[in-house]
Amino acid sequence: MESHPPARYERAVRKAQADGRIPALSVALHRADREPWVLTVGDSGTTGHPLGPDTRFRIGSITKTFTAVLVMQCRDDGLLDLDDPVDRHLPVPAHGDATIRRLLSHTAGFQREPYGDIWDTLRAPGDAEVLAQLDRAERVLPNGRRFHYSNLGFAVLGQLVAKLRGGRWSEVVAERVLEPLGLGATTLHAPPQAAVGYVVDDFSDAARPEPQTDLGGTAPAAQLWSTASDMATWGAFLADPATTDPDGKVLAATTLDEMRFPATVTHEALWADGFGLGLIIEPQGRFTTHVGHDGAMPGFLASAYGRRGGEGLPAGLGCGVLGSSGTSRGIAELVHELLRLAVELDPAEITPWRIAPPAPPQYRSILGPWYSEGTPFVFSWHDGTLQARLAGGAADVPPATFQPLPEQPDVLRTVSGRETGELLRLTRDESGTVVRMHWATYRVTRVQDGFDGGAASDGGFDA
Repeated sequence: MESHPPARYERAVRKAQADGRIPALSVALHRADREPWVLTVGDSGTTGHPLGPDTRFRIGSITKTFTAVLVMQCRDDGLLDLDDPVDRHLPVPAHGDATIRRLLSHTAGFQREPYGDIWDTLRAPGDAEVLAQLDRAERVLPNGRRFHYSNLGFAVLGQLVAKLRGGRWSEVVAERVLEPLGLGATTLHAPPQAAVGYVVDDFSDAARPEPQTDLGGTAPAAQLWSTASDMATWGAFLADPATTDPDGKVLAATTLDEMRFPATVTHEALWADGFGLGLIIEPQGRFTTHVGHDGAMPGFLASAYGRRGGEGLPAGLGCGVLGSSGTSRGIAELVHELLRLAVELDPAEITPWRIAPPAPPQYRSILGPWYSEGTPFVFSWHDGTLQARLAGGAADVPPATFQPLPEQPDVLRTVSGRETGELLRLTRDESGTVVRMHWATYRVTRVQDGFDGGAASDGGFDA
């Protein structure tokens, strides 16, 4: 190891602050097996509230991830279906056919902002206005055509959640997300210890304080303030909820899996990142992604991500990077650099292999090599589940895993990996030995054969 990890983290942060000319920079790394690592660099710009771990910054569009979680809570509670049109739940004068799923993934075609030049006037519409003025907002693309980022879409989703829960969006997010996860430093408005946000001059070292606008009815898209520590915890929750929400009080782990699955790419010719249900997915190499969101408001940039997959990954790894400059894009790069460094310099402990109980008797005759579509597979029993891999496949490719259906031990569901969702059906001989299987309806046999059932070794044509 080149140097103690915190020293490398600190150097990366200090370099980003200096190179990016960021007046105040606050960074935190969260992981389940360590105390949080937090560093602040710069000056808060306020009198009586020096920069420190409790300094608050606007997190901008990271707010959308909170709104997305609230929507998925509603779905899990049976209050909506993701494929419902929005006008099934809200009285809107236009664009009511947009589905909740499309709004979450920014594929509904809504214009970027609510009606009016709100970033010119700095006057945002109220809750009722957001919906009442939908007939004055454009559908700039056909529904489902492609990704088009929309604050308006998430403002509508926030009003939807408020109506279904019978309260204001700010009340719902506090009660149902912030309090259960202990994110006490995440608030709707700026507290006294908030940093000043600046626009930093390109051609000198001057900086101008930016006005702080209340977003009113568009608050569900970008209103919240927070600390780097809270955002690192939030990134860990989005990537690995088992460490921050083990009982699923906020959201079931399977629902977060659903949110993290890419619904679209953000650019059709450059598959550099994708968008799930309210979450940005940033590929980091083979089977490794960072999931979370970035945020921008006048005078502030922010990023909160968690890391998934890859060798050496510690449980619950998340990072928050918050800065008081609206012009330094290095903030968005730093969050990914720190997550990579955390795995490179301080990987998770290697768990010793230990002898485990054997496979249940009814599945032991499955173990070993099989063929399907002429291709060799190896079935094995690990971690209490039946698994299948391509013979000779790369070791880092996740296996297919199976679970028996209730009361049907010879019919198993593929729950992850190749052919997820499909059935594996077992056929036994008189002694109970599994002699043939059907996976996603394809025949699986001990010997390599053709689709007509004849063994490949028999040939079939005269020389």
